[in-house]
Amino acid sequence: MNFIKNNLANALTLANLFAGCIGAIHLILGDYQTTAICLILSSIFDFFDGFVARALKSNSNLGLQLDSLADMVSFGLIPGLTMYKALEPFGTELLGLHLPFEIKYMGLLVTLFSCLRLAIFNLDEEQRYYFKGLNTPTNTVLLFGLYYAFKETGSFSILFENELLLLLLTIITSWLLISPIKMMAMKFKSTQLQDNYPKIVLLVGGIAILAIFRIVGIPMLVIYYILVSLVFQRQLR
Repeated sequence: MNFIKNNLANALTLANLFAGCIGAIHLILGDYQTTAICLILSSIFDFFDGFVARALKSNSNLGLQLDSLADMVSFGLIPGLTMYKALEPFGTELLGLHLPFEIKYMGLLVTLFSCLRLAIFNLDEEQRYYFKGLNTPTNTVLLFGLYYAFKETGSFSILFENELLLLLLTIITSWLLISPIKMMAMKFKSTQLQDNYPKIVLLVGGIAILAIFRIVGIPMLVIYYILVSLVFQRQLR
């Protein structure tokens, strides 16, 4: 029983990694629905590994390292591959110029900065009730959500038909990952209403966005999350 208790959270973390690996493979193959399912599973496993570790009091340094390594694939490699796929049709062309390399590789900047963000997070003890910068799962939802909505519904075509806008998106999201901007964490510091206004605003607005826009609303929800975090900067502590 002690073996199960001590390793159940780690097993969930490895399940997150396994789902992320499958999602990355299917993203390369162009099977975006399977990738979407894998990301949902990775997110569920990523939430419950920490929940189980706290509930069973089985937190460990091994679990901390495993969590970041798993997230590096599910929420680091996949968003980078998403931008790689989005930039692939443009070949070596940028603003009418022919570069000596294919610009799709620039999409992997997101993966590099995701790795940097995860390392910074592991060393920063302040990020308990808020994040510094955009966390990697949320960034993945934004980038893959945009691409998935484009592939499924044709939405955001202006973005995905312009290589410069895609590169700007890559650079901006890479910076957001390591930015000093405080972002809301869905952890409740107290039961007092005034301490939870940002979360209530996010929850109510988020439900409305998803109800109205559905698939297209998924990346819009992340943008709304960033805006709410910016508005309530002083309350995030």
